[in-house]
Amino acid sequence: MTADSGHARPVDEPVGHPTEGHSTGGLPNALAETLRYGPFHRALHDAIAHRGLSLARLRAHLEQQGVQVGQSTLSYWQRGLRHPEVPRAIATVRALETVLKLPPESLVALVGHRPQPRPPRSTWLSPAPPPAEFESVADAGANTDLDVLSVHDTVLVGPEREQRSVTTRLVVRAAKAGPDRFLAVHRGDGGGLADNALVRTGEGCRLGRTRRQHPAHGLAFELLFDRRLAEGEEHVFSFTVVDDTGGPTPGHHRTFHGACRGYLLQVAFSRRTLPARCTKQFRGDTGASPVDLEELVCGLGGFVSAYFEDVGPGVAGVGVEWT
Repeated sequence: MTADSGHARPVDEPVGHPTEGHSTGGLPNALAETLRYGPFHRALHDAIAHRGLSLARLRAHLEQQGVQVGQSTLSYWQRGLRHPEVPRAIATVRALETVLKLPPESLVALVGHRPQPRPPRSTWLSPAPPPAEFESVADAGANTDLDVLSVHDTVLVGPEREQRSVTTRLVVRAAKAGPDRFLAVHRGDGGGLADNALVRTGEGCRLGRTRRQHPAHGLAFELLFDRRLAEGEEHVFSFTVVDDTGGPTPGHHRTFHGACRGYLLQVAFSRRTLPARCTKQFRGDTGASPVDLEELVCGLGGFVSAYFEDVGPGVAGVGVEWT
C-alpha cells in the first residue's frame, strides 16, 4: 500500500479559512485544499470527479480546446502512475484547468518545474525480466543502442483457453550506428514446456542464438537484422512464438524497461470459448498489482484490443478471467 503524506499546513494559515464542507471560489473545500497542497494526481482526480466527467468526455473537451492527449495518458496522470512532462505538457495542463473550471495555474503549480529524468533505453522487451542463465546470450548492453518506437502483439487463444501463439511486430530506431540484432525474452503460461516453444521469424530478421530456462518456461533469443543500422535509421521486424503447452491463460502482459510511443495488444479468442471478462491493465513496477484501466469488450468475433500511448517503463497488458 502506498500513502502520500502531502504537505504540512503553513503555520500562518489565515484564521478566516473556510470550515470543512463549505466551498471557496465555487469549489468544494476539500478540492480547494488539494489544489493548494497537492499532489498533482490527487488534485486532478478530485477535479474530474467534481465535474462528473468521464475520461472520454474530458478528452473530447480538450480536443475542442485544440489539445490532443490520449485517454490512457489522462488515466495515468490521475492515478499517479505517470507525471506530466515539463515543459511539453504545460499547455495540456492549462487546458485541463479551463475545461475543469479551475483557478488559473492551480494545476500547473502542482506539476512544478522539476526535471523529468529520461527513461533508460529499453534493454529488454519481454513478458518478464531475463533469467540469470540467459546472460550468456546477451552481449553487454543488449538493445541499449535501439529506441523502441512501436510494438504490436497479436495473441491467439485456443478453444481450451490455452495461449497458442504470440506474433510481435516492432519498429525500432538506432540511437547510434552499429546495432544489428535484438534480444527478446518469452515466458509461457504456467504448466508449459520450454522445449516445445518455437520461434518463427517474419520480415526484417532471422533467428540467432537461443537459450531455454526449463523451470520457469523461459526462452531468450536473438533476432538478427540483415545489416548494421546507421544512426537514426528505423527498422521494422516481426516474429512469432508458438507455445500452446500451458494451462488456461490469465492474459498477456509485456514489460517495458524504457519508453515506447505506442503499444497495441490484440487478443483473439476461439469463438467456442470466450472469456468472462477482459481488462486493460498497467502497473509501473513488475512487483506491483496491476491497475485496471478499463473494461474491454470481447465481440462476437472473439477479439479484444488495448492500446497504450507513451507506455513505459512498466508492465502493460490485458487480464483475462474465465467462467
